[in-house]
Amino acid sequence: MPNSANALDIGDLSFFALSTIQKIGQEALQFYGKGRRRPPFDQDLVTQAELHLNDLFQQQLGMRFADHQIYGAGPLSEGYTHGAKRYLWIFDPLDGVDNFQIGIPIWGMSLALYENHWPVLGIFYMPATNDLFRAQAGREAYWNDRPIRTVDSGDLSQESIVLTYSRFHQHYSCRFPGKIRCLGSTVAHACYVAMGRANAAIIANGTFKDLAAVRVIVEAAGAKLYKADGSVFFLGDYTDGRRIEDHLIIAGPRYARPVLNCLTRL
Repeated sequence: MPNSANALDIGDLSFFALSTIQKIGQEALQFYGKGRRRPPFDQDLVTQAELHLNDLFQQQLGMRFADHQIYGAGPLSEGYTHGAKRYLWIFDPLDGVDNFQIGIPIWGMSLALYENHWPVLGIFYMPATNDLFRAQAGREAYWNDRPIRTVDSGDLSQESIVLTYSRFHQHYSCRFPGKIRCLGSTVAHACYVAMGRANAAIIANGTFKDLAAVRVIVEAAGAKLYKADGSVFFLGDYTDGRRIEDHLIIAGPRYARPVLNCLTRL
């Protein structure tokens, strides 16, 4: 990370981020579970909620750090700078939108901070369960106030768990010996890997905005993002907003290759 001797104190930035995402999370609960039952997906509710939560975040940031940048709110500063525009906030108001609108509690919101294109911190908050995952880049990851670490020892077994996306069965034949689950939230899946509740998570159709915060959390917990060929994935290549065409796996170094070896693309 670049030299931040003249930068804002990380404690002030973290306090703002944590207090803001929890405030916005409580605001999101007024929309939670209120989708129409027919048709099964209420896009109007989700759009209304996302617009409201985005507006609220912009208001909060404007009151505290008015000169900071927001990802997706305009052109970004591409070069290195010593000014306030060195700070870029990436806010994703809803991950797990199907769960959110029908009342299943596995959903949340992400907030990341980058400084001159380097990650500083990442947060994922699940308001319905009050689970909060957070990390500063290069330091420990936490679930609420407890340090967390990914599982990275032992062999795959019948008790191993892989979390995946809903159409996984349409894309892969699988010889994985353990349990395969889809819980409906990409970022929650990644956080469960970070805290050791699952061995790996397989991701499809992600974007920089989706993964900017959880990338910090999983790396602080000892896991990494890999491509389907086993090579390390670099999220910074996708800051232009392109959808990530590669399927990704999030796992500790010990498990990435063994899990990938169980999969055959159809």
